[in-house]
Amino acid sequence: MIDSSVLYLLGFGLIFAGIIILIAATLLVSILGGKNGKVKAAGVIVVGPVPIVFGSDKKTVKTILKLAVGLTAMLIVFSLIYYFLLR
Repeated sequence: MIDSSVLYLLGFGLIFAGIIILIAATLLVSILGGKNGKVKAAGVIVVGPVPIVFGSDKKTVKTILKLAVGLTAMLIVFSLIYYFLLR
């Protein structure tokens, strides 16, 4: 059995790594993408099992929407597997 302090540290580490990746991506876009003025961006807010997608152009939004729907479907499948097989 995994100790709760290990899970706490793992969660904190994942959040910290995500923040570092966001800072690095922002710096790279501002340094490399600002020269030509063509920066495309998109994002996803997941409320329950429903992804809300926003972005700067249609192609990027469609790509992010496909990823969000795929990840949401994977989450539902893994949740059902956990519920039926591992409880």
